[in-house]
Order: sequence, then structure tokens, then C-alpha cells
Amino acid sequence: MLGLGTLSKKVFGTPNDRKVKSVRPLVARINALEEEYRALSDQEIRARTAQFQERIRKGETLDDLLPEAFANCREAARRALGLRAFDVQLMGGIFLHQGNIAEMKTGEGKTLVATFPAYLNALAGKGVHVVTVNDYLARRDAEWMGKVYAALGLTTGVVVPFQPEAEKRAAYAADITYATNNELGFDYLRDNMKNAIEDMSQRGHFFAIVDEVDSILIDEARTPLIISGPAQDRSELYRVLDRFIPMLSEDHYKIDEKTRNATFTDEGNEYLEQLLSEAGVLPEGQSLYDPESTTIVHHAGQALRAHKLFHKDQNYIVRNDEVVLIDEFTGRMMQGRRLSEGLHQAIEAKEGVKIMPENVTLASVTFQNYFRLYDKLAGMTGTAATEAEEFAQIYGLGVVEVPTNRPIQRSDEHDRVYRTAREKYGAVLEAIHEAHGRGQPILVGTTSIEKSEMLSEMLKKAKIPHNVLNARQHEQEAHIVAEAGKLGAVTIATNMAGRGTDIQLGGNVEMKVLEALAADPQANPDDVRARIEAEHAEEKQKVLDAGGLFVLATERHESRRIDNQLRGRSGRQGDPGRSLFFLSLEDDLMRIFGSDKLDAVLSRLGMQEGEAIIHPWVNKSLERAQAKVEGRNFDIRKQLLKFDDVMNDQRKAIFSQRLEIMRASRVDEITRDMRHQVIDDLVDEFMPPKAYPDQWDAKGLKAAVLEKLNMDMPIGAWAREEGVDQGAIRERLERMSDAYMRQKADRFGGGTLRGLEKQILLSTIDAKWREHLVRLEHLRSVIGFRGYAQRDPLSEYKTEAFQMFEALLDGLRAEVTQRLAELRPITSEEQTAILRQLAAAQSGGAGAAAAPAPKPATNPDARPGFDENDPATWGDPGRNDPCPCGSGEKFKHCHGRLA
Repeated sequence: MLGLGTLSKKVFGTPNDRKVKSVRPLVARINALEEEYRALSDQEIRARTAQFQERIRKGETLDDLLPEAFANCREAARRALGLRAFDVQLMGGIFLHQGNIAEMKTGEGKTLVATFPAYLNALAGKGVHVVTVNDYLARRDAEWMGKVYAALGLTTGVVVPFQPEAEKRAAYAADITYATNNELGFDYLRDNMKNAIEDMSQRGHFFAIVDEVDSILIDEARTPLIISGPAQDRSELYRVLDRFIPMLSEDHYKIDEKTRNATFTDEGNEYLEQLLSEAGVLPEGQSLYDPESTTIVHHAGQALRAHKLFHKDQNYIVRNDEVVLIDEFTGRMMQGRRLSEGLHQAIEAKEGVKIMPENVTLASVTFQNYFRLYDKLAGMTGTAATEAEEFAQIYGLGVVEVPTNRPIQRSDEHDRVYRTAREKYGAVLEAIHEAHGRGQPILVGTTSIEKSEMLSEMLKKAKIPHNVLNARQHEQEAHIVAEAGKLGAVTIATNMAGRGTDIQLGGNVEMKVLEALAADPQANPDDVRARIEAEHAEEKQKVLDAGGLFVLATERHESRRIDNQLRGRSGRQGDPGRSLFFLSLEDDLMRIFGSDKLDAVLSRLGMQEGEAIIHPWVNKSLERAQAKVEGRNFDIRKQLLKFDDVMNDQRKAIFSQRLEIMRASRVDEITRDMRHQVIDDLVDEFMPPKAYPDQWDAKGLKAAVLEKLNMDMPIGAWAREEGVDQGAIRERLERMSDAYMRQKADRFGGGTLRGLEKQILLSTIDAKWREHLVRLEHLRSVIGFRGYAQRDPLSEYKTEAFQMFEALLDGLRAEVTQRLAELRPITSEEQTAILRQLAAAQSGGAGAAAAPAPKPATNPDARPGFDENDPATWGDPGRNDPCPCGSGEKFKHCHGRLA
């Protein structure tokens, strides 16, 4: 009997079916225009783009233009690439334009699909970003799809690391820009550290299409992008701690694999304290529990994590005397990415490579918050449905499954579960041998480099030729993937997620043609292509007869999505195929998430050596375990995002303030408001509103005004005046400080002071923001302990972070005001003195350059009648005026110190 839910789906269709059905009329309208656009010349196709842009300027919406724009783009792609988009590809393009994630299976042509919404939205003239997972794909797609955009009269740019600034600005100025998620995020941070609008690269965040959206917005979302600068060198501490960790026994620490955490037990703390005291790292009489030991405790914890949770060839590899992280989802090297808070240094100490200094954060942003800057966001992937809730909650993105152009012919078999890893790998070898014997190409999926290399050794012993694709073979990735569909090919791959290159049965024709032409440049390209296509057709038929691509997975990943990505490599565009997962009770997922019950059941069943259990219930229970892990990971990301949102609000406030300052031709109004606020705060501090005049601290206010505003005011005399109140003193100080700054502007002449004001404002904002980020990091690392006191860490973090932000703004106003007050134009005498000092330093060599210039007993630049020993002859210089001795230094740094 059918359940109510199943019955209603049969009658009304699923929500996804209804979405697909709703766009069919639009697809029909695009198809109805096909003949009209086929009749246009190349020039007329480009002219249509200009007409569409004009219609948008006159008030038509992008939705109004969609059928015509898509028809124009389809015709341009047909001519430029020889590819005519299928109806399902048009559907995918419509869903992307609507701001959804289009889930399209491998081989359905997502790269071409992106051109339709990219073209339509580029007509608005605000720039479209197409986001890829690596530089190779960004370059490849920009070059490949750039032919379509050129045929439509639009420009294409590509952004890659280490690009010259002018080239990067030109790429962002293009109508459509291809870039990696990392480079987009870093450029956003770099732009907000620039001091002039014309130096900024990005021109806004209008519309982004994210390829492999699940990899970028979910898998990589846990790691923020950080631009950092060097901090204190603690390499010796890392080395000392690294020596001690192997000396610990299992009673000294606890490992929690589920949360990937490692902590010392009380016994471990005592033993470590003894070792550190003996090594002289911990001062005599100081305990690990003392506040002064916080840094040592933190780095000891990181050293423990480095040894017990981070494994070589699984989480990282050592290459060229450098620890390079491995992306656990894609198996790729994350060049340039480093673990924070001393963890990367702890791994470097463990591996005995050069320890790079720790860094302090100069700017940071998470991918969640970067991509939420866009007015409209869309994404493409083969697997998003399992994470639909996260996409909806965090990014406001819907997930739509787009039907395949041809029905899927792949056979997905039930998992085979063995008691031990040894039995499992024995069965894997047997399955590979059997499939290889009949010429079926096999893609073997592993979860780590270590396991892929172990399996490779087993295949070598069995004399089965094969390729290995993991982070070590990163450079040959596209070539290995292109070969993986050939007759009898065996390819071992670590996490096939987001590889960006299709596995085509019989091999990749384009790659073969390129290789043949490279080997014989004199050959006729058309003849070469005709020969290779004929050979390919014959080989493809043999592969089809052998059953298509066989995806054999040696383990389940903790995310169903990654398993589905691996499965999806087979059965491309209606090809036949097969997928099968081999598991054992010793696999990480099974071991961590409750294989005990299953083991007990298998023991009772009396399973024989090498025998597997195969049942749909096993698949269901595994999927439930994976769903639990995914749910927990989502909760962790959601919690991290809540904390980051606090910083994000502050980041947006600071960045928008910087932008306003850079765009303004003059900022004297901003600095005046800051100065008046500083005066308000000073008057409130020394002359509280409800205090009587005899309770005022006029002397304290006079000193503070001299320090902050560089003005020596008779505040004591003002305070003794009849009927004067706090407001009157505030008003006088504001009026006189405004007059003082106007005089200063006149002395500087023209717009010189205006330019200096802008520079001082921006440099002070940057310095204060950097200090604030460090404080927020420290707060974030300890706030979790508030939970033990029954207080909500998030609400405590929000409160304290807000108070710290207010302190930042107060400090910013005070510092900008003081720096501007101390500014003064340099005199010709000072210029001469400085040049003389520089000349003396250069002629005296390196030693002289480091030493201060000596003050001559009689200086020609000294004030007339100046006597070193008689302050009465010095005149009455201000603290920041040039010293009357003629040294060129400020009075307060020279003879003013002696007075």
C-alpha cells in the first residue's frame, strides 16, 4: 500500500517537478526564436547585444529580455563552439538566472549552461563573476567560453594569482570575469586595504555563478581567507614541545575523532609541566595553570593535535621542505593555505622542516560572508540536494534538480560490507581483476593519498597497469582524467570531487588531437582529427560492450554528497555504467559511528572469512550515519557563521567608511566631527555634566587638550569666569580648534593638508582594525569557557565585541585628532638639517647610519643668541615646534626634555 506522501507525489508531482514544469513555456519561447536567430549574420548577432543593452537603459528588465537573449547566446555558441545547447541546458540557465542552484549530472555541459545567465546579466553593465575551483579551470573556461562572448560582442577577463595589478583591474572591468573563489575573496580584502579608489580591482558584487557550488560554499566555508603579517618568532618553543609529545603515554591525553579534538588529561598536564620545568621553558615556581602560562598551554595543545590528528599523506604532504595541506574533499593541494594559531608550525616541527613564523591577521573574511555580498548568487554542481537546507538557510539559494538530456543507464549496486580491511581489499583486487580482464575502464575511489598509494602497490604486485590521481599528481590531473575512460584503463583517484574534466568513454578526442599535433606539428589538423575520431568511435564501442565505466569505491566518505560525486562520474550522457562500494567494519566512518552493533550481528550470523553482507538495510543505516555527520557539520558551520556575522557587521562598517573616505574629494568635515567628539569626551571626563565648577579638573583638561589637540588653552581662567558652564567651555574649545586647523591648512597651502588628512585617516583605520582583529581572535578562543558558567558564549561574544568596537572608534577619533594636531609644514632650515644628517650618515657607513646625528655645540641653524645652558635664551617654542638649537628635531624630543 502506498503512503500518503508517495501517493500525493504521484498525483501532484514533487516540488522539483513543478519547478521544472514552470520553465518549460520559457524554453518553448526560446526554441520558437531559433530560426529567426539562425538567419542573422555574425554582425547582426553582435548588434542584438547593443539593442538589448539599450532596451535595459530604457527600463526593460532582464526577465523581459530572457527568451531573446538566450536565443542569441545559443546561436553564438553554436557558431563559435559547434555546440547547440539542449533544452535541459536552457532550463539550467533559467534556474541560474533566477538565483538558484542547478543540480546537473556530470557530463551535462554545465560550463556551456553558465554562458546563458552570464550573458543575460552582463547586459546590465555591472559585471558578472563566474567562479571556479582552480586556476586551470578559470583559464580553460575563460578561453573556451570567451569565444561565445566575443561572438556576442562582450569582453571576457580571467583573474589568477600573482597577476600584475593593471591586468587584474582590466579583468574585473570585463563584462564577464572568470576567477577562483580564493582569488575573489583575497582581492576583496586587498581592495579594502588600498588607499585610492583607482587602485581597487573589483567594481562591485552584482551577480556570481559558482561552479562546484557545494565544494566552495560548504566544504571550504569552514576555513576563512586571511591576509596576515609576521608575528613573534616562537620556533624554539615548537621544537621543544615537539620533542615531548612522543614521550607521552595514552593516559596523558584524550582523542575525540568525531570532533577532531585532542586534550591533555590531569596526569598529562602534570607530566608535561615536569618536562617543561626541567627544560627551563616553564620558569621556576610557575604552573601550567597560571595565567602567565596561557601561550605555552595553547602551543602544547597544538603540538598534541599535530601529532595525533594530522597525518602525513592524508591531511598534508611534505614537498620541497614545506608542509602543504591537502583538501580533504577534493584531494588537491592547498598551496599557500596555512593552518592558524600555531598549528601549522607544530606540524612543521613534527616533520622537521623549516618552521615559518606565525602570522597576525591583517584582514579576513569567510566564503559565506564574501558570497553573501552579491546582489544575486547562483550555483551549479552535480550534487547539492543533500545540502539543500544549508543552502537555503545560509545563502537563500533554492536547489533545483535539472533532468538529464538522456535517461541515466548506470547500475548502482548495494554496498558490500566485510569484517576486516584485509578481506575488503582482497575483494577489491578480485573485482578490479575481473573487470579489467574484459576491458572495462575502472575508476577506483579512495579517501586519502595513503590509501591510494597502498592500493597502487597491491595492483603493481598483481601486475595490473594503472594511473594514480591525487595531490602528488596534481599537474597531470587533466591528462589522467582524460585517459580514465579508455579500454581497460584503471585509475585510482583520491576524492574525485570537483575535478572539472569529464571521463569520456574511449578517451578524450580533443586531448588526443592536441597530443598528436604536438608530436607532429607538420601534420594536417583535419586529417589528424578524422583519423583519431575513427579510432575513438571503434574504442568507444568496445568500452560500451564491456559495460561502460565501473566506479569502484573502497570506502564511504562522511558526506553522502562526495560519494554521489564519485558515482556520478559513471553514466555520463546516457552511457551505461556501474557503481559499487566496498566497506569494512574497520573503515573510519564505520568505526567511529557505531559498527559495534553491526559486528555483533555479523558474528551471530556466523559469516565466513572473505564473505560480505549485502542488503538495502545496510545502505540505509550507513546513509543515516552520514546524515548525522552532515547535520553535525552543518551545526558547526552555522555556529561559526553566527560568530563571524558579528565581525562581518563590523567589517562592513569599517570597509564602507574607508570607501566613503577614498571617494570623498575632501575629508575635513569627517575629521572636524571626530575632533568635536574628542572634545566632548574630554570635557565630559574632566568636567562631568552634573558636577559643580569647584569639582572640575581644569588642570587635567588643560593637559589633555595640550596632548590631544596641541593647543595650550587657559582653561583654568575660563573655569573661574562667572556663569561659565560645561557647554560654554566645550563650545570655545571647538571654535578655537577649528580656527587652529584652518590656520594650519593655510600654512600648508592648497590641498596639501586635505591629502594628508585622507592618508592619516586611512592608515589609522587600518592600524586600529588590525589590532581589533587580534583582540577578537583572542576573545573568540576563550569565550567558549563561559558556557561552564551557564552563560551563552554567543551572546557574551556579541556584547563584548560591540564594546571593543566602540573602543576602536573612540581610539580612532582620538588618534586621528592628535596626529592631525601635531602636523606642521617643514621649514627650509629643517630641510637643510635633515639633508645634512642624511649626508653625514651615508659618509659614515653603516655604523653611522644607525647612530643619531650629534648636536654641534654651535649650530648655524640655531636661534640667534641660543645658549645650550640658558633656557631663557630659547624663546617659547611649542612642544611640537622645531628645537631652537637647530638640530631639526621636535622641541619635546630634544632640549624640551631637559627643561
